[in-house]
Amino acid sequence: MYLMCMQCSARMEGTVFTASLQGIQHVRSQDGKILTKPFLDLCKTILPVLDNFGSAMSIVKSDIGGNISRLENKYSSNPSEFTLLYSVVRSEIDAKTAKGSSSCTNGLLWLTRAMDFLVELFRNLLAHPDWSMTQVCTDSYNKTLKKWHNWLASSSFSVALKLAPDRKKFMDVISGKGDLNSDMEKFCTNFSPFLEENHKFLASVGLDDMKA
Repeated sequence: MYLMCMQCSARMEGTVFTASLQGIQHVRSQDGKILTKPFLDLCKTILPVLDNFGSAMSIVKSDIGGNISRLENKYSSNPSEFTLLYSVVRSEIDAKTAKGSSSCTNGLLWLTRAMDFLVELFRNLLAHPDWSMTQVCTDSYNKTLKKWHNWLASSSFSVALKLAPDRKKFMDVISGKGDLNSDMEKFCTNFSPFLEENHKFLASVGLDDMKA
């Protein structure tokens, strides 16, 4: 319900990032740890942005949605046990299932990588106003996801990115009634630390280098 309220509010006023900026405030516990449900809800608020990319981002959206669902199902199985995001990973480490392709650990890793890609994409939009959307997307992919993809995944992704929409039309659609560049920059600045923390934790337990 909270997520739905945030999304409705964003549609009425502000930019497409309004809901995300609101959600960021609720991700950490009082002692600064990342909470499972609020983090996943925050990731969900990015999905409407991807809708405006059309088929160019269908692979990314499907991947993000699938990994969120996997983690949500785990959380729902025992909310009190999995209140904190990394408790999900620790439970799989104890069960020796963390390295499985269908594990929640793998889901968190790929969700984080997909979000790395999107943050880099938004940064490119801000830093390179003269670039086409295809240039923005391709550069972002090369800096983030590409090194983790096998040849087939990389080829499919590269083809999809060529379908990126016209930049001006895309920016007009997501701008809403607020200051788009300001909100985009705030989102990148405030969301990135969660992703960096995820990578640091996964690396500390030897689970940050799994490939497709």
